[in-house]
Amino acid sequence: MGFGRQLYEFMLRGSQAYAQWDLEVSTSILKNRKKLLILLALAVPVLAGCLAEAYEAHEMLGGKTAYAPAFYTTTIFLASIAVGLAAGLITGCIGAGGGFIITPALMAVGVKGILAVGTDLFHIFAKAIMGTTVHKKLGNVSAKLAIAFLAGSVLGTVIGGAINKGLYNADPLLSELFISSIYAVLLGFLGFYALFDFLKASRSNTGASQDAHGGSSGMTGLSVKIQKIAVPPMITFDEDLVPGGRRISGWIVAAGGVVVGLLAAIMGVGGGFVTFPMFVYIFGVSSMTTVGTDILQIIFTAGFAAIGQYAIYGYVFYTLAIGMLLGSLLGIQIGALTTKVVKGIHIRGFYAISIIAGFINRAATLPKKLVEMEVLNWSPQVVGIIEDVGNVVFWAVVAFFGIWVCSKFFANIGKLRGEA
Repeated sequence: MGFGRQLYEFMLRGSQAYAQWDLEVSTSILKNRKKLLILLALAVPVLAGCLAEAYEAHEMLGGKTAYAPAFYTTTIFLASIAVGLAAGLITGCIGAGGGFIITPALMAVGVKGILAVGTDLFHIFAKAIMGTTVHKKLGNVSAKLAIAFLAGSVLGTVIGGAINKGLYNADPLLSELFISSIYAVLLGFLGFYALFDFLKASRSNTGASQDAHGGSSGMTGLSVKIQKIAVPPMITFDEDLVPGGRRISGWIVAAGGVVVGLLAAIMGVGGGFVTFPMFVYIFGVSSMTTVGTDILQIIFTAGFAAIGQYAIYGYVFYTLAIGMLLGSLLGIQIGALTTKVVKGIHIRGFYAISIIAGFINRAATLPKKLVEMEVLNWSPQVVGIIEDVGNVVFWAVVAFFGIWVCSKFFANIGKLRGEA
């Protein structure tokens, strides 16, 4: 298996694990009346403010000095609910990838990149602290692994936040170009690999593997080599699964945390899609221990990045965060139920198409940014058309997917209610 293929499998398994966490958290919130009342208490003032339309005119969301509370309108709030709903539908139905479209989607509706990243992180943090079931899984958390990893992730969020803020302060266009380029590369890589897998599966008539990780005690060749690097302090873990436990250098775990924190702060995805495969495939940690540690990582990494690197500088759009949370709670439940009445091969196809649509959307913005920065000498009309095409393709795919999922859900609601 080539490096590209291994990297794709690594990221796919991570996004599947992150989607499973998202579903569990959303279900936990919906099943708890107190949590729903808290969310309603947060949403009512936002709705009231939107209806009041307290501000009449602003140039753009998140200006050069974007200080909270950010400007909002009813349209903006409804758009945030739609973004959350779409991400939830994709996450619930496909079981992976929904979180990747939130930041690109926010940027597509006009939110500046740095504000989209900060808002997405805050949305993840809010969802984590409201719906986490960490108290049920603390027995599977290795405190030493968690401390070493979080020490690294905090450092990573500081570096990532500094990069985003530094680029934005230097030139907002440079910040937009950087964030869009990161997403274009990531989504392009994931999307085209996923499309190749879908076409291969379609020809061979095989379904998708639903396994999100290796066995609880399986070890990859890489993890065996990593655990042989004896650089103190050494951390012992999985004592309950392996006699004497396994050992790994705390420096290696912290370095992994730096990578996760860096990605979280730059992309606004919480880092959860990297943590799971990193622990299982690279560090050789059992999936049971990884699940609990990953939950803690998401809470602290997303929280520190959202508040410490973005919110205190005014780069969190609270209205959008509440709207996305409301939309995603509903969307992920509908999406998850719909998987019971649709074919697995169709889900694989939509996964590839939705990720590629995100790639096209971000890639289509790059020429315009380069022209505005006077790096390219293309006609403004041409780059404007390219950007418009990217937006149309993206929203057309998202809308079609949403309509398809909802139609399947409502057409089979009787059957789904019977199974429930």
